Amino acid sequence: MNQETKYSEQELVTLLQQRSDKAFNYLYDNYAAALNGVILPIVNDKETANDILQEVFVSVWRKIESYEASKGRLFTWLLNIARNAAIDKIRSKSFRNDQSTLTIAENIDTRTTGFVSQPNQDYIGLKKLLTKLKDEYRTLIDLSYFQGFTHEEIAKALNIPLGTVKTRIRTALIQLKTML
Repeated sequence: MNQETKYSEQELVTLLQQRSDKAFNYLYDNYAAALNGVILPIVNDKETANDILQEVFVSVWRKIESYEASKGRLFTWLLNIARNAAIDKIRSKSFRNDQSTLTIAENIDTRTTGFVSQPNQDYIGLKKLLTKLKDEYRTLIDLSYFQGFTHEEIAKALNIPLGTVKTRIRTALIQLKTML
């Protein structure tokens, strides 16, 4: 019988800081789908998303010592690294140049057309957790973490003050943290 190894968050972080290959493989196997679920809707391209995902795990390997459990869970830290890497990519000059060379049919904004196929978020339980939030919080988390909008862009799109957006997102994250 092949029994899969399971780590507590603290054990995983400790082993990663000790550069354990087995722990890194566990991290990838258990978190890659979730992180790709954050990256793909932002960049709207599977190949680019896979490249970013690889960069995220390389970054985690190099920077695991900077993770502080007192500031939040490992999963939240990983999500923020992935989200920021995806946003950095779409804001980069090389990405914009690559997008400008695509044909019109390839360059359709899939966010507005809805043709992007997202990984099943039920797999990681996020969708179930998000349904427990109020609609106003769920929308903000979706826009910020799954679609890659900045707080300023959300405020402008929803016509609500920037401070309100930040407060609601913070409140939603606190509620999600207590649910976990």
